[in-house]
This record gives sequence, C-alpha cells and structure tokens, in this order.
Amino acid sequence: MAYDISKVDVWAADIPNRAGALAQMIEKLSATGTNLEFMIARKVDAGTSRVFVAPIEGTKVQKAAKAAGLAKANGLCSLRIEGPNKAGLGARITSAIAEKGINLRGASAAGLGKTAVFYLALNSEKDLKAATAAVRKALAK
Repeated sequence: MAYDISKVDVWAADIPNRAGALAQMIEKLSATGTNLEFMIARKVDAGTSRVFVAPIEGTKVQKAAKAAGLAKANGLCSLRIEGPNKAGLGARITSAIAEKGINLRGASAAGLGKTAVFYLALNSEKDLKAATAAVRKALAK
C-alpha cells in the first residue's frame, strides 16, 4: 500500500470553554451526515476553546459548518498523509520536512492498526508544496 498525500482544507472556530459547547457544534455537523475524520480542540484561555475539523466538503456540509460557527481556516495550509503504519514513520516525515528548513505550525497523528494518518499544519502554500515534495520523496524510499 502506497501513501496517500494530499492537501486538505481544515475548518476552525472559537467556542465557549464550557461543557457541551463542542458537542453542540459537532451535533450540528452530524445532522447533515458529515463524516469527520479529524477533530482537535484546545483551550485558548479561561473562556474560549478553539476547534479544528476536516473534511468539510460539499455545499450542504459547508452550509451546516458555517451555521455552527466554523470557517475555513485561512492562512492554515494542511497536509494529510495516510498509509501503512510503520515504526519510525513520524521521524521520517518530520525529518524530511525539517531538512527543507520548514517549521511546522502544528501536527497530529494516529496509528490505527496497520494504518497511520498524519495532519500537518504549515504556514504557507509555498511551505505546503515544499513539504509535500519532501514527504513524497522520503516515503518513496
């Protein structure tokens, strides 16, 4: 199995930092049949949390996302990598990007059985293109 490497649009919102706020947002998306494969939420300060989700695809889902307070995260370029889960995979990916002098804005990854999925956030389209090329080359070896 080869690695699937692609650009992905991540959507984000600031929500109240209180019990149930995230659930309410996700319920609105779920009502449209949205199948999120990525979600991360973090406390920003005492009153605010920030949530990132993907994918948000199709008119109906985008409309629901906007109604839930989400917007496409402009200025956040994200790379999605999926493929065989192998020891050292994270080191290969992050080292390939570091060798190009690219600083990651954020990273998340999960290994589920024989499959691994990475989401990498970069600061610009230029960094995204360079990181994509570096990762493709590193994973082709």
